[in-house]
Amino acid sequence: MGLEGAVRLGFKKELAAIEDPAEQKALFDKLVNKSYELGKATSMAATLELDEVIDPADTRQCILRGLKASAPAEPRNGKKLRFVDTW
Repeated sequence: MGLEGAVRLGFKKELAAIEDPAEQKALFDKLVNKSYELGKATSMAATLELDEVIDPADTRQCILRGLKASAPAEPRNGKKLRFVDTW
């Protein structure tokens, strides 16, 4: 998602509260410019109040930790299905 989309989602209520389209666009542009100034992922997380930003180097460990925390799959009974739904 680009910064424009992040601003639209992160400041949706603030933008919707303004009825005048010109004022709404001015606030949107101001927020996008501020986001470009802050720029980095950690700064964007603080601006949009995200809970966590995962360092790309740690992605695999985060995924494995999530998989290990889930319940184990139940064993299969009967014939193994070989159907693949392409949709």
